[in-house]
Amino acid sequence: MTANEIRQKYLEFFKKKGHTIIPSAPLLPENDPTVLFTTAGMHPLVPYLLGEPHPGGKRLANHQKCIRTGDIDEVGDNTHLTFFEMMGNWSLGDYFKKEAIAMSFEFLTDKKWLNIPLEKLAVSVFEGDDDAPRDEESAGIWKKLGIPEHKIAYLPKKANWWGPAGQTGPCGPDTEMFYWVGSGNPPVSSNPGDDEENWVEIWNDVFMQYNKTEDGKFEPLNQTNVDTGLGLERVAAVLQGKKTVYDTELFQPIIEKISALTKIPYPEAEKSYRIIVDHLRAATFMAADGVKPSNLDQGYVMRRLLRRAIRHGKLLEIDDNFTHVIAKKIIHLMSDIYPELKHEEVILQIFQLEEEQFRKTINHGLKEFEKLLTGFQMAFEKTGKRMTEISGKQAFKLYDTYGFPIEMTEEEAKKHGLTVDKKGFDEAFKKHQELSRAGAEEKFKGGLQDNSEATTRLHTATHLLHAGLKKVLGDHVKQSGSNITAERLRFDFSHPDKMTKEQLEAVEKYVNEAIRSDAEVKCETMSVEEAKKKGAIGLFESKYGEKVKMYDMSPWSKEICGGPHVKRLGELGKFKIKKEQSSSAGIRRIKAVLINE
Repeated sequence: MTANEIRQKYLEFFKKKGHTIIPSAPLLPENDPTVLFTTAGMHPLVPYLLGEPHPGGKRLANHQKCIRTGDIDEVGDNTHLTFFEMMGNWSLGDYFKKEAIAMSFEFLTDKKWLNIPLEKLAVSVFEGDDDAPRDEESAGIWKKLGIPEHKIAYLPKKANWWGPAGQTGPCGPDTEMFYWVGSGNPPVSSNPGDDEENWVEIWNDVFMQYNKTEDGKFEPLNQTNVDTGLGLERVAAVLQGKKTVYDTELFQPIIEKISALTKIPYPEAEKSYRIIVDHLRAATFMAADGVKPSNLDQGYVMRRLLRRAIRHGKLLEIDDNFTHVIAKKIIHLMSDIYPELKHEEVILQIFQLEEEQFRKTINHGLKEFEKLLTGFQMAFEKTGKRMTEISGKQAFKLYDTYGFPIEMTEEEAKKHGLTVDKKGFDEAFKKHQELSRAGAEEKFKGGLQDNSEATTRLHTATHLLHAGLKKVLGDHVKQSGSNITAERLRFDFSHPDKMTKEQLEAVEKYVNEAIRSDAEVKCETMSVEEAKKKGAIGLFESKYGEKVKMYDMSPWSKEICGGPHVKRLGELGKFKIKKEQSSSAGIRRIKAVLINE
């Protein structure tokens, strides 16, 4: 069964079960600023998991593109991916454990759907701890459906608990489904808890019963939800009897394209091939959603992925620019499923520019390496003592200051009979990561996932800011990103020039006049076309389903949105712009606060 068939069957199955099929959301999270990328289908749905009514109703399903960056260095083995597709279905205060597990079981085992033999399946449930009890309810449901006791593993929170996506928010126990990949049928003594090598997780049903608070407590949710995730690439691999996801039709055409550019066959350098495929898939989708390589946030991750792919292209002896060639193949394979990839010219240009820049960086790094060798020679002539090792500090400077990869430092060192203090480099790199992580945590603390009063007020203010910018600067202004915490809002928008003092004052005046009017914030559910006819601003239109929520703050603002809002504009207080600056080429950034009067 191909990945396309699995994707189609999944959506068909849940549509028959009364679910509204919603589009994949962008990779840049709108409602959860505690993470850089959408890592699961639940991110775009956080406000609805917390009780906001969804235009599509209480039962939803989709296929969601996801990015997870925690295991970038592990990519190249049989299991890790940076970019992947997650099939998901949700219940927003509708069905719960009994119905969710029954539907999962039916889709996996029924002949009309995946037709997996019962003996090839096993499950795990939460074993319980001080925060929440053992999930006997889920275990009992599985037993009634035919899963024997010995195939049910009771596992701790580390394995069978999901969330919250950020620091606070909805979470709860989950039950995971596993497929047997060992030889023959599984023995009675084998289950996912004690035989990880032969059982591969394919689906996860999360039961959101709790809300984790800022002080670490787990409080029962007023609205219980179901959030599930089935990894498309992994399921395709097991159903096709493939050893790895890279052996499926999702990756093989791209691997064949790389093979045409090098004389080194895939079996001799499979890790480099896999890194190139994975990283360029991720970077292609990032570019399609508006990310550009940079030294900050999402752009930094994208730059790292592209440069690591280029580095492994060099190991495959690909000397010419090639990333745009591979990206073109990826676009050809997936643009029918993800229409945003059809912005081909923009994506390929980003890749070409970054690759040209990185090749210049490598050449610069080689010159700095030569300076290092000259220093070693001068020290030898002065002291008679020959240096045999490049210190971790020196190697990290080459990496951090000049962008020279550690692998290349090791290669060049080997050519000259030198070693590299890799342990010292790793320590310096770890310290750098900790500092970066601490900065990121400070930068992204709080956010819409908590639905706090302060965050809701600032979120509402972004609508007025957007409308004010359009009025003062012109209709070319479009939102290109936002980050909202309980303390401030950050709003990125398209505009070529630095704003003047007079323009900033005019925008501030517009927002504050709207607040003083104390206009009612009305919410209506309608189609995108209806919202447009009424003059609503529509952001990220590719993510919208058939029905959307339009927030009407006439005469000040009309906008399609899914986040939380105040009831009246008078609740906001006084709006104050703190800073206006460049974010990237053609993109400006405003930071603003609300002051209680």
